[in-house]
Amino acid sequence: MKRRKFIKQSTAATAFLTLGGLSLQSFSKNSLKQITILHTNDVHSHIEPFPADDTDYPNLGGVARRATLIEKVRQENPNTLLLDAGDIFQGTPYFNIYGGEIEFKLMSQLKYDAATIGNHDFDNGIDGLLAQLPNATFDFVSANYDFSKTVLNNYVKPYKTFIKDGIKIGVFGLGIELEGLVDPKNYKETKYLNPVEIAKKVSKTLKEEEHCDLIICLSHLGYHYKSDKIDDLKLAAQTKNIDIIIGGHSHTFLPKPTITKNSIGENVLVNQVGCYGINVGRIDFYFDDNKNKTSKGKTIIV
Repeated sequence: MKRRKFIKQSTAATAFLTLGGLSLQSFSKNSLKQITILHTNDVHSHIEPFPADDTDYPNLGGVARRATLIEKVRQENPNTLLLDAGDIFQGTPYFNIYGGEIEFKLMSQLKYDAATIGNHDFDNGIDGLLAQLPNATFDFVSANYDFSKTVLNNYVKPYKTFIKDGIKIGVFGLGIELEGLVDPKNYKETKYLNPVEIAKKVSKTLKEEEHCDLIICLSHLGYHYKSDKIDDLKLAAQTKNIDIIIGGHSHTFLPKPTITKNSIGENVLVNQVGCYGINVGRIDFYFDDNKNKTSKGKTIIV
């Protein structure tokens, strides 16, 4: 989608997702619990807005504007999670000079709840990533990167759970295959595991053992490829139990989440908001007294 066309469409576009055969109108507003998910991906060290004379993104983005938006949403609904789908590092001199310190400190000030790891987050090596983790007050989740033989062992979790207004939310992460994409000396003994098999296993754990009411996958696989390479749409089709896949890596601008089917014919949301922090995704889930859920989502230009 061309950028200018995207800008015109995205402020008004909203996708409605129905789960379990119920529509949003089926619920009594008085009994609804609302969980808001805000998300970013592929920010690539863009701290400041683009300049006014930028060809593609004039005056867009910037951490300060994102902070204002996030605070406004949290005032509207305290039951909000803020998530990132990877590639936090690399793209401006801020990363070249400070090695990720600024990015993590600012994300901590914005009170991100969790993030996954993108391929560019290895650009200063696995030791460089470890060195910056003390600047992050949020957790990193990655289920298909086996760090057990690296310095990141015990620092990255496969998943994390949150409870908001009595609703239990499970968040897990998936990363892209690093071989051929990242210099082996940067990720060292990190082992890449099949994301589909891992997603099946972890989402089952979150559903059946953790008893989560909402399951979110933070994916840095990419939205869609014409080849057999695994992507978010293929992941959705081959798994179950996942309610939403929040994607990254492919820098795909979606004005609203894609509604697709999982392996048992249930609806799944797949969303991605481009790159460089110029957009924030918002998805609102609504739960009735029996924890039946529905949702709506859109992309917001910062």
